[in-house]
Amino acid sequence: MRIATWNVNSIRSRQSHLLRWLEQAKPDVLGLQETKVEDAQFPAAVMEEAGYRTVISGQKSYNGVALLSREPLEEVRIGFDALLPGDEAAIELSQQKRVISAWVDGVRVLNLYVPNGSEVGSEKYAYKLAWLDCLRRYLHVQREQGEPFCMLGDFNIGPEARDLHNPERSTGGIMASDAEREALKACLGDDLRDAFRMFEQGSGHWSWWDYRSGAWNGDRGWRIDHLYLDEELQQRALACEIHKSERGLEKPSDHAPVSVDLADETAEEEDEDLW
Repeated sequence: MRIATWNVNSIRSRQSHLLRWLEQAKPDVLGLQETKVEDAQFPAAVMEEAGYRTVISGQKSYNGVALLSREPLEEVRIGFDALLPGDEAAIELSQQKRVISAWVDGVRVLNLYVPNGSEVGSEKYAYKLAWLDCLRRYLHVQREQGEPFCMLGDFNIGPEARDLHNPERSTGGIMASDAEREALKACLGDDLRDAFRMFEQGSGHWSWWDYRSGAWNGDRGWRIDHLYLDEELQQRALACEIHKSERGLEKPSDHAPVSVDLADETAEEEDEDLW
């Protein structure tokens, strides 16, 4: 089972890129961020022709998340308030379309587009921290469901110095401040693990390159697109890959897709039986 995440930075602008990558990489489940269209404008019929079912939570021009899957998408939950119905902050924060999850082939997949925050100390930064605190409460309820769980998306946070091309300059600024990093750690708890860091410990691996200042040509990027696995799925993880070449296409998204490969659950059970 291959689960992937990709901030496409406008589904209208990147539809041909997406279709080509779906055919090439063949993810079973893909979470998209920054679709930037209302639900009626999302090309669901085109995705279906390519073999993918879709569930969508979009808005005009900004934000927007979607899940694509070869298998049925069941028990769909949109927004924080799907699990926090009495939480006033969750209701308010769900006005921006940034959260969607579904049950897919035995796994609960949660797709997130975390706010950028703009600048440390700004109103948008305070909004980001409030959003992450709401995510922490949301995940507490999610854990109580007892479902195999994968959380993915554009987190707009470089968790550690090795996730930034120039940590000396960037640490302490937006996407690399202590408050953002600690808020993310609080969400992850002791059970959710960064799939990429299960296989690669070094620096120099980026998923986002700013359009400005020649970041792509100079390979000056950040690793801010993540997949997190619960303890059960960690046991099934086989590989995690940043599909860097997608960023080098003509008129690309500023993000590259990231995928994790999981062993089939049946195969895992058979291996256990052998022992």
